[in-house]
Amino acid sequence: MNLILWRHAEAEDGPNDLQRALTRRGHKQAEAVAAWLRAHGPSDLMVMASPAVRTRQTADALGCDYTVVPELAPEAAPAHVLAASGWPLSPRSVLVVGHQPTLGRVASTLLAGEDLPWSLKKGGLWWLARRQRDEDFQVVVRAVINPEFV
Repeated sequence: MNLILWRHAEAEDGPNDLQRALTRRGHKQAEAVAAWLRAHGPSDLMVMASPAVRTRQTADALGCDYTVVPELAPEAAPAHVLAASGWPLSPRSVLVVGHQPTLGRVASTLLAGEDLPWSLKKGGLWWLARRQRDEDFQVVVRAVINPEFV
C-alpha cells in the first residue's frame, strides 16, 4: 500500500481555523506539488482531505475528485488518519491532505514505531509504502517533497 501524506500549503491567518484559505504563495506551492504528483504519483490514487478550506484548496490543485473526511480535521489523532486511509491493507494508494502536527506524528508512528513530533513543511509531502520482505512487513520512504524544490 502507498500512503502519501501531504500537508496543506501556506494559508492566511485568521480566527476561524477551518475557514483559513491559501495565500497566493500557498496556491503556487500546491500547484507545484500537484504537478509533481501527477507526473510521478501512483495511478490508483484515492484522495482524502480534511474539512478545512486550506486542505481542500490544496487538494483542488490536483484536479481530481477527493473525499472530505471529518476525521482528518486539525489535531486529528494519528490512529484516526491511519484508520481513514485503510492502512495498511487498502487495495488502493491513498493520499491524505491534512495538517501538522498530525501528519508528522503519522509518519513517525509508521517509520519509528512511536508517536513523535516530526515536522512536515507547509505544502510538503511524504510518500510511504508498505512492503513485505520474506515474513517481515516494512514501511519504506518512496519520496519526500518540499514545494520549493519542485
